This record gives sequence, C-alpha cells and structure tokens, in this order.
Amino acid sequence: MRFHYRFLPLLLVGLLLSVSAVYAQDGFVFGDLMPDAPELAARGTYSVGVRSLTLVHTGQLDVLHARAGETPRYDRPLPVEIWYPATIPAGKAERVLYEQVMGNFNDAKRPLIPFTFAGRALRDAEPNRGTGNPAGATPAGGIYPLVIVSHGYTGSRLLFTYLTENLASKGYVVVSIDHTESTFRDAAGFQSTLLNRALDDLFVLNEMARLSEKGGKTFLAGLLDANNTGLIGYSMGGYGALNATGAGYSANAGKFFGQMTGGSKAFETRLMSSPEYKASLDPRIKAVVAFAPWGMERGFWDAEGLAGLKLPTLFVAGSKDDISGYEKGIKAIFDGAVNADRYLLTYLNARHNVAPNPPPVESLKPGLHIDEYYRYAEPAWNERRINNINQHFVTAFLGMHLKKQEYAKYLDVPQSANDSPVWTGFKPRSSVGLEMRHAKP
Repeated sequence: MRFHYRFLPLLLVGLLLSVSAVYAQDGFVFGDLMPDAPELAARGTYSVGVRSLTLVHTGQLDVLHARAGETPRYDRPLPVEIWYPATIPAGKAERVLYEQVMGNFNDAKRPLIPFTFAGRALRDAEPNRGTGNPAGATPAGGIYPLVIVSHGYTGSRLLFTYLTENLASKGYVVVSIDHTESTFRDAAGFQSTLLNRALDDLFVLNEMARLSEKGGKTFLAGLLDANNTGLIGYSMGGYGALNATGAGYSANAGKFFGQMTGGSKAFETRLMSSPEYKASLDPRIKAVVAFAPWGMERGFWDAEGLAGLKLPTLFVAGSKDDISGYEKGIKAIFDGAVNADRYLLTYLNARHNVAPNPPPVESLKPGLHIDEYYRYAEPAWNERRINNINQHFVTAFLGMHLKKQEYAKYLDVPQSANDSPVWTGFKPRSSVGLEMRHAKP
C-alpha cells in the first residue's frame, strides 16, 4: 500500500502520544534527568513537600477600572504554591498530581481545558526542620533560603515544577505566585500585569517573612530565612523581577502606561525617577534569575534604569526570542546592567520558551490549537534538555549567592560551548548549542 504524506501529521501525533504514555508508565515526571543532564541538575538530598495558600494584598490600585485619572482600590488575591524540604512518612510516596489548564480565559478559539500532571512531592507533608543546609552554613535567622518564582503573561504558578521541586530538594523554600489577572484562568487587561508584577513579588516576600516568624502557627514558622531571598521570573515575571530589584522603569514606560489607563498615575511609583521607587527596594533579596525578561524592545528601560540593577543576576535567553527580543531585548538589558555582576546563558536558535515545563501529553492531542503545544515547546530544542540545563545553572547561581557554595566553576566557562572543550559539569559533547557571558561592574 502506498503511503500518503498527508497522513504524516497524524502519524507523528500518534508517535508522540505513545512516547508520552511510555514516560507516564515508567513514572517520568517533569524535571527527571535525561542521559546527558549536567552535574548539578540532579535532585538534592531532601524529600519535598508542597502546599497551597492564598494570600490577599489589600487596598491595591485597580488599574483595570481606572477612569479619567481616578484609580479605585481593591483586594488582590494571590494564590501561591510552596515547595519545601519535608519529612516523608513510611509508606507514603513522594508523589503529587498538579491541576492545570490549557487554553486562554474568555477565548472561544482556545477554551480552558483542565488536565493533571505528576510531580515528585508529597502534598501537605511535614517540613524537615532538622538539618538545615548540609552543604554549607545554616543561614542566621532561619533554616532555608527563600526563592520566589514569577510566571509570564499568561501563565501559572505550576509552570516550572521541574525547577521548583528541584530547588526544594536542595534545601530551599520555594514559593511560586499565581499573579491575579495574568494567569491562564483569569487573564485580563495587560495594564494590571505591567503594574503589579514587582508589587506582587515584594508583597509575597513580606508575607513569607511574616508567616515564617518563629513561634507562629503556620507550617512556615521558623522554616525559612526571608533575609536571604532569591527572585526568579520568566518573561513578564522577569520584567517584574528586574524592577523589584533596582531596574526602575523609564519615563517613556510611564507615558505608555498612562495612555493605556486614561491617565492613571499608579505606575509612577515604579519609575527610576521616583523616590518612592527607590525606597521600595528590599535588601532581603540577594540574587535574581531573569528568564527571557520582556520590556527592553518596548522602551521600558533606559541606561539610568538598567544601571540601577546592582544585585547578582543570571539572565537566560534564546538567541531567536520573538517575544522579548534578543540583541535589542534581553542581551541589551544584560549589556546595560553595568553595576551588576551578571551572567547571560543563551540557548542558540531557541525562541522564548526557555523556562517552562515540557509540553504536557494533553497538548499533543489532534485538533487543539498549536499554541497549546508552543506555550511550552521550543522548535529547535528538547524542552527536557533545557529543563536539566536550567536546573544545573540555577543551582550553581543560587548556591553561590544564597548558600555561599563554591560553584563559580560551573558558571565561569568559555563563552561559546561550540568552540571550546566541554563546559564544567557537562558530559562530553552535551554543551553544544550554548553560550555563557559574564560581566562584572
């Protein structure tokens, strides 16, 4: 029988579903190691627990309902997922099912479709309060460093479980935010995302500090050291993370926001020129990881704003990023942050999806909009490989700055992996396709 090429797409989808089914049967979860995973990608020595909370930021400016320069206020709910070192009882499996959706809120062409996926954590497990940080000094004032994670627009607090679980297994408390009006389930006007990202990050930091006070009644009491915090953001999350840590927005960004909101002044407090902005910077944040941060190509930063970033920062980008831009986008931010000790990890020929989990099995089903798959997938890269490489470098970077571990050798590698011996921590031939830049103040 002659094969008709018009059947090829269906054949490929069938093959992908079969492969995914095998992964599921073998117990594969996002973040598990590929054969070529670099050294620091492996999980740490801690078992992992996970819990959900909803925090409420009261009295916030409601820019979606700003009119004629007047901006009302509202209470802003922020669901968060928290991963932490845990004690797993005998007979219990370190296993969890996360509930997620694909699609877009209020989009008839991409309706919300619930799905679940597995992770390596135990829901509501008791925290491990016993051993602190076995690889280094226990931080003063708490047991584990805090890491805050911020998704893109649109996105979810569950978009990076490969990384959040991994970090918790290495002795961090990791809190990932559902940014209200910016998730798959509730996406609304972009002006809310522009204003609230940095504000949400800083509020969650305050709440984690409050909830972890010794003698408190929550599971977080005495568990973390908010004075030793790392901030991770992807896309609009990277945009907000940079602003939360010193990169004040430009006057042009303020004008853009004002035009979107009928003259609202709410954004002025995030401009580099604002004394209120400078006063908001929080010294408890010690390091930043910015995956594909958005905004530079749209003029949201100028030289003065980028010079305000002074914290150690790891940028991660695709050289063909078609959302945030590369040469005039992410790399321009890296070049302009002249007062920060900074790294730029580049995936050659990758586009924007250098941070999320791999595509879930459900995104491979025939008939779905292709963007359900491309919300996660990279055209030129295996997403599982990207995940392992991110686990390796984020472990090295946060380990250096939050745990004082001797991990510089993993970051201070030749710029091009294509033109050099294999990078430290990588298996032979496996660092091809990567670049790493390092610049100091």
